Amino acid sequence: MICLLGLFKKKEKPQSKPKKEQTSNKKNNEVIAGRKGEIGEYKIDIQLSQLPKEYMYLNDIMIKNEKSASGYSQIDHLVLTPYGIFVIETKNYQGTIYGGRNRKQWLINGKFKMINPVIQNYGHIQALKTIVDKKFHSNFISLISFTKRCKLIIDMDLREISADEIVIYDIYLTETINRKVAITKLKHKEPLLTEADIEQVYNTLSKSNITDPTKRDQHNKSLKEKTSTNKSAAAKCVVCSKPVSQKVKDYCMANKKFGGKVYCYDHQRSRYYIQNSGRQLELL
Repeated sequence: MICLLGLFKKKEKPQSKPKKEQTSNKKNNEVIAGRKGEIGEYKIDIQLSQLPKEYMYLNDIMIKNEKSASGYSQIDHLVLTPYGIFVIETKNYQGTIYGGRNRKQWLINGKFKMINPVIQNYGHIQALKTIVDKKFHSNFISLISFTKRCKLIIDMDLREISADEIVIYDIYLTETINRKVAITKLKHKEPLLTEADIEQVYNTLSKSNITDPTKRDQHNKSLKEKTSTNKSAAAKCVVCSKPVSQKVKDYCMANKKFGGKVYCYDHQRSRYYIQNSGRQLELL
């Protein structure tokens, strides 16, 4: 006779992952994210190596910037050409990117925020101008490069090749640089930068590049701490000021009944304090 007792055994609740395992998973995710970033950088390096030989380029430059929160600016790539100095900021996001030139923050998938990369790269260029000769200041061109893993929904003027601040997909990087150079070349009979000028700027930036690993780690740590502080400051229950996770915050922001306010789990489920049109209503 088949035993049926096993069918009526109480199901055990799945055990939560030990803290060590959670920490391990977090580290693994960070490693994966780092590797994706490295792959993205490698793809850019390959493209830059295919540019004309008279061009010069620098990768991963870190210079002093008194106006930055960390005291430094870290620039992904710089390309020096006879018709412009291209300052390239690379982004390795996945999803739909919503943004405009003058918006302080852009959105990823309509929920997660990121610093406006146009403003970010503007800050990089201003830092570079404190180092190079003033006669080169008008030659800077800002390029923001996103991977094809995302979809860009941004101001159309940021996609115009005639602009000095351009947002593109990474697969079009060398094409954009070559097109921009060709257009500028038509406007000017003589190069804007001579071979000697390019070499001068290259040497100046190379000498200013901070390679000390301690200072670089300090810079990265400062940025992470700032990001963490901003998240924790923004993700608190409006009733009890209890910190909430990013997931809880996103849920509240996406739910119209919370009126754009963030509530902890307890106050979401309770009969108290739901903000609507400036009044506190009791949930029924």
